[in-house]
Amino acid sequence: MKILLSTHAFAPSIGGIETCSLDLARAFIKMEHEVQVITQTPSRQADDDHGLTVLRRPDRTALFRVLRWCDVFFQNNISLQTAWPLVFIRRPWVVCTQTWLKNPDGSTGKEGRLKMLALRFSTNVYITKAVHRHVGYPGFVVPNPYDAGTFRMIPGIVRRQSLVFLGRLVTDKGCDLLIRSVAILRDAGLALPLTIIGTGSEDAALKKQVADLHLEELVQFAGALRGEALARELNQHEVLVVPSRWAEPFGIVALEAIACGCLVLGSAGGGLPDAIGGCGITFKNGDADDLARAIREIVTKPDLIDRCRQAVFGHLNKHRSETVARRYEKIFEQVLS
Repeated sequence: MKILLSTHAFAPSIGGIETCSLDLARAFIKMEHEVQVITQTPSRQADDDHGLTVLRRPDRTALFRVLRWCDVFFQNNISLQTAWPLVFIRRPWVVCTQTWLKNPDGSTGKEGRLKMLALRFSTNVYITKAVHRHVGYPGFVVPNPYDAGTFRMIPGIVRRQSLVFLGRLVTDKGCDLLIRSVAILRDAGLALPLTIIGTGSEDAALKKQVADLHLEELVQFAGALRGEALARELNQHEVLVVPSRWAEPFGIVALEAIACGCLVLGSAGGGLPDAIGGCGITFKNGDADDLARAIREIVTKPDLIDRCRQAVFGHLNKHRSETVARRYEKIFEQVLS
């Protein structure tokens, strides 16, 4: 099968969609399908393509050529910028919706309305039940994969009773709420170290918050980590916290941490609970007190810890790249038939 995979963002850009697209492209090739990737992300160096055939910012001629080549056009999140040639070249069109199309206040902008209209004509896939409800069209729920080769338990690394945050340092990701929760627990007699992995516009403000709360001995900033270095760092901690204020559509970081042996706490809105599965617990979005409660529970209740540990194998197995790619393969075969 010739699969044209469209992903607006791709390596060397860093993010959930970029990671998912790369993992799926590799899995499709292992299954002996032919794959070409189209993206709007420019290349910085030769290995940005990861050995794949990648068309970056293709012009009209290139788009028409590659659409004629493919058997199925798979968009990992809808992009009208590359979908419009389907008006002239008819190919089966499968779209995985990765994020919300409406604004946080429930309104829909012009682009969102156009995308909602266009999705009426595609075969729809959704990464979580929450995203499915959000869009509303019939379709398949297929979770995102994670990189099992990189994110795994690494022998010989000592795991501490500590917390770790992984994400962009921006207001929506709620790292300040986690810092406040660490202070609440410290004042209540439970001092838990926290490592913050990531960079962003709130970096200076978060460091000031740590200083103002006198948490310098408990909180450290590790900066940006990727690949093996990130996996080794995650292996050192007991609990990953995803304290997002906004409703996350999914949360690949949860899968990566679970694979590295962490329990996961995440905000309850959106699709993040699907990514966590039975391998952790949730708390109210934006509520530092409820987050502190959840942290205390997951580090002090042996029965809860055991229950989360027992869920890991089955949960991760559903998210392996090969498993997810096989589900897409069945969808592609169905639309082709």
